[in-house]
Amino acid sequence: MDLRLDGKVALITGASRGIGAAMAAEFVAAGAKVMISSRKEAALVETALAIESRFGESVGDAQVAVFEANAGNPEAAEACVSATIERFGRLDILVNNAATNPYMGKMIEIDLPRLDKTYDVNLRGAFVWAQQAWKQSMAEHGGNIINISSIGGLSVETSIGHYNVTKAALLHLTRSLAKELAPGVRVNALCPGLVKTDMARALWESGEDAISQMIPLHRLGEPEDIAHAALFLASDASSWITGTCIVVDGGMLL
Repeated sequence: MDLRLDGKVALITGASRGIGAAMAAEFVAAGAKVMISSRKEAALVETALAIESRFGESVGDAQVAVFEANAGNPEAAEACVSATIERFGRLDILVNNAATNPYMGKMIEIDLPRLDKTYDVNLRGAFVWAQQAWKQSMAEHGGNIINISSIGGLSVETSIGHYNVTKAALLHLTRSLAKELAPGVRVNALCPGLVKTDMARALWESGEDAISQMIPLHRLGEPEDIAHAALFLASDASSWITGTCIVVDGGMLL
């Protein structure tokens, strides 16, 4: 299956490291122009340079751009979408990858500031970025939105309960937008399992071997595992798929 994105423009939030950076590299390799966004410009520049170094002279400023934006800030979302269109002339693919989890512990004990922050980035943020993509480009030209949820949205984990609530809500948002924005815009979600990222380090670092043995495929996920699935959803190979969630977890939910 030839998964190409030639001529497409993608915007990926939370793309300075981990899954977001892996998706950016995968999309560039498939021929897309990519705007990568996160809260820290220096980290974005470092990621962009790494992508350019990986692919050599064939990739540069013409194919990768950076924009500093807090995913939970509506004004930043509007500005970043606008900058993407101004830089590359269009916006075909939005990946809502940015997420936060500032609290671990029993959900019933979470303080309201951290509850609000988790909601603002993981759910409201995803909606606002999708809304801006729709208003500024996709309503007229069509497009493709990919929301990065989690298997936590399909299960219960007491130490990250509110995070999982936002990820479950993101799945329903995905289905609702898929129906509302069809046929011009496809909206799907990915539900990663436990992936070896800095954000999830507290969940895997101290017990990677033991956790791996409980997973049917006997390993934790790598950012590239999620990037490969995202490329499929971003490409025309998935042109008859909308409103669904693809679980990428090595069988962990089993």
